[in-house]
Amino acid sequence: MSGARWTIYWNEYSSDTYLYGSEISFHKKDDVEFRNLLMPPGTVIKEWYSKTNFQMQKIEPALPMIDGESAYRIHINMDVPEHESCLVRLVFYDRYEIEAGSLTIRDTVTDFRCPLKTYSYRMQLINGGITQFHFHSIMIQEIDDETDEGPKKTK
Repeated sequence: MSGARWTIYWNEYSSDTYLYGSEISFHKKDDVEFRNLLMPPGTVIKEWYSKTNFQMQKIEPALPMIDGESAYRIHINMDVPEHESCLVRLVFYDRYEIEAGSLTIRDTVTDFRCPLKTYSYRMQLINGGITQFHFHSIMIQEIDDETDEGPKKTK
């Protein structure tokens, strides 16, 4: 049995997107086309936050609040050319904004737990040697029951 689920989309804010040489087309809420032939691997393409300072960043949080008590499953819904990849990195912070841990996700579906002292986190879409892709959404789902079927890839 699974609990709450949240769907994260790529909004049109540019302050948290790699724009240098990028061509980004927002076709629909769940269909964003990204192309950049010159971006080096390892570059953060897009970043989402669970906690923001609206006055400073001018963006609202796009991620749900999660905690170290529960297990979660992340589903990455993207169309990526064969033999190319994008990575998703979750970076967890404590209440003093000190990094409490991180997790790099290479698969389309992965189960994870965040550190117990997590107060906020960021989700980063990272170039793994890709030049273009279609981004649809990322879903984070709380897993209520450990017997829930599905991948068990964790940190």
